[in-house]
Amino acid sequence: MPDGNAAYIKEQLFSRSGEPPGNAPKPPDRAAFEAVAVALMTGTMLNSLDLEGRPQDTRIVVAMSGGVDSSATAALLKSEGYDVVGITLQLYDHGAATHRKGACCAGQDIHDARNVAERIGIPHYVLDYENRFRESVIDNFADSYASGETPVPCIECNRSIKFRDLLETARELGAAALATGHYVASRRTGDGSRALICAADADRDQSYFLFATTREQLDYLRFPLGDMTKPQTRELARRFGLEVADKQDSQDICFVPTGRYTDIIGRLRPNAVEPGDIVDLQGRVIGRHQGIVYFTVGQRRGLGIASSAPLYVVRLEAASRRVVVGPREALRMDRIVLRDVNWIGDGELDRAVGQGLEIFVRVRSTRAPQPAWLRAADGGYEVELVAGEEGVSPGQACVFYDAPLGQARVLGGGFILRATAKGATAKGAAAKGAIRPQPLVEAMRG
Repeated sequence: MPDGNAAYIKEQLFSRSGEPPGNAPKPPDRAAFEAVAVALMTGTMLNSLDLEGRPQDTRIVVAMSGGVDSSATAALLKSEGYDVVGITLQLYDHGAATHRKGACCAGQDIHDARNVAERIGIPHYVLDYENRFRESVIDNFADSYASGETPVPCIECNRSIKFRDLLETARELGAAALATGHYVASRRTGDGSRALICAADADRDQSYFLFATTREQLDYLRFPLGDMTKPQTRELARRFGLEVADKQDSQDICFVPTGRYTDIIGRLRPNAVEPGDIVDLQGRVIGRHQGIVYFTVGQRRGLGIASSAPLYVVRLEAASRRVVVGPREALRMDRIVLRDVNWIGDGELDRAVGQGLEIFVRVRSTRAPQPAWLRAADGGYEVELVAGEEGVSPGQACVFYDAPLGQARVLGGGFILRATAKGATAKGAAAKGAIRPQPLVEAMRG
């Protein structure tokens, strides 16, 4: 199908419904699914998307990846009476990944999404987004690694492809919302806007990867699985008779079919795989490496250096192709400078931050949120970690929360530009005559 051809989809939907494009087709005459069982399992009433109008008068586009989560989402909304349209994005040349287990968005996934759509009786379309995906995600991924960062391509995919381009396509189709199978939730706030909330299933929470979602996008997005667990989702899929109910979850980066991301980077950015020196904290050469792309901050194994004590990658210096290593204590950082900060908390960011805003931050998707202070500094924003964190890597996200546990609200976040240790921060502060940390920070450290 031509890239982003919303007009073509409108015509197809018209031919199915017999109504002008933009109007929802009439609901089926029979109930296709066990609505009572669905209500009991989800703990929600029908018309659960917090939208005006009856479900049968409400068109919803569902982003269908071919996995159990998005498939269950589409089936759930169909069972509640919504006018559901499934869209799958072809993001890359998936030939090499077609039969690889654990690879997201491979050719088999497109086939599975189409089968699910046929099973539940909804129209389904595949849109070619390969060029957009290559420019927005793959090229940025390669550039980030070549510059010594450790990027998170899923964040960029959500920000630039799914929640920008696909969202716009959904609007053109007359949809009232774009629904996905992400494990996060959204809630209406007192002023009518929507807040992004961590999933009820903490082990499946995907809020880290969605921090860059804007307020406008949140108003249009819906996440029906946010209050469900993965076992509940699989059981839901079984009740709907979906073949993907027990399908394995994707684990790899979708555009790296072999699982070796260095192959992609080496082809796109050859300079990232040029050899260089491995040096200690004093700059002494203690070894050689075959490319900074093979390393990330916090890495211990694979250094190829004989040492009496364990050594870890402390930082990567792309310009000189140097890998700096040191003891574990050298990994602990206290101050993080951010770029591309997105704020989805209450009010405006500068007003909320003031002289310092107490928040909780997650610097890796697998770590728990830690107490911190968010401050404006040097025309941007920085985070001061109350207890410090090990292995803070440029390119990763630093996501803001209003609580450390449970279904906390996501306040936004930014990408890590650089991080410094307490000693380095103190020297810089003394040179600038900086104000001492607020008493609460010192009390929490004590």
